[in-house]
Amino acid sequence: MKSVISSRGQITIPVAVQRALGWRPGTQVEFELQPGAALLRRRPTAERAVDRAYGILRGQGRTDEIVRELRGPGLAGGRRLSRGHSPD
Repeated sequence: MKSVISSRGQITIPVAVQRALGWRPGTQVEFELQPGAALLRRRPTAERAVDRAYGILRGQGRTDEIVRELRGPGLAGGRRLSRGHSPD
């Protein structure tokens, strides 16, 4: 497969290559210079806990309902506290 460097120094990675490697828009890549060649590979990224959890609640209900359930009955009355003030 081939690609052409644009006047802005950009290349397009063929769709077949992207699919075979599981690369999607936003995938970070890096170049490694080798004698007479350049190697393109996925850039290693540090996985964050939020990245592992992203999207697991999709389709599970509205955010407000989930937060109410997590907080429990103690705050179900809907009373809001101002900063620096404590409940009665």
